[in-house]
Amino acid sequence: MNDWVTAIMEQLGYLGIFLMMALENIFPPIPSEIVLPFGGFLTTYTNLTVIGVVTVATLGSVIGSMILYCIGTVLDIPRLERIIDRYGHWIRLKKSDVQRADNWFHQRGYWTVFFCRMVPVIRSLISIPAGMTRMNFPVFILLTTVGTILWNVILISFGVILGENWQQILGFMHGYSRFVYIVIILVLVVITLIFIRRKRQR
Repeated sequence: MNDWVTAIMEQLGYLGIFLMMALENIFPPIPSEIVLPFGGFLTTYTNLTVIGVVTVATLGSVIGSMILYCIGTVLDIPRLERIIDRYGHWIRLKKSDVQRADNWFHQRGYWTVFFCRMVPVIRSLISIPAGMTRMNFPVFILLTTVGTILWNVILISFGVILGENWQQILGFMHGYSRFVYIVIILVLVVITLIFIRRKRQR
């Protein structure tokens, strides 16, 4: 897949980068940690510019995020509650659990959207719960754009600096992804334990 991605980017230039970043948001197996550093590398021997690559990469990411947000709106809270009401007992979920999750996202979800734009794979999927909870769309676009620009600038800059050795970033990103996932798992475990403890106290 890596060769296919880089080949399209070389052949189509800005359009290829735009398409790859849009697809990366909808289809996470296309990794931005390949598209962006390679896009930075392209600026060292083609007529592509860093500003141009950052711009089209960001546009592609935001459009891909908008598509997933719209998909999330189809899976709205009332529909999810009906599914939980019918089948939730199999996995010990209740409608009140859905409401609590919805309230949490309304209170803290905005910053979650921003920070998750810098976490591989999750940066794409976070758009779905944002759509499900009907997060304010202009705010969603704003936070998505700002977080995406930061992520894009960092990885594209690595590609420019490393040049032909741009693939060295992949080892670092693998370690970064693993660290972030471990932190997320630990946070989820802590939240789950707190939830269980409060439920027992009630």
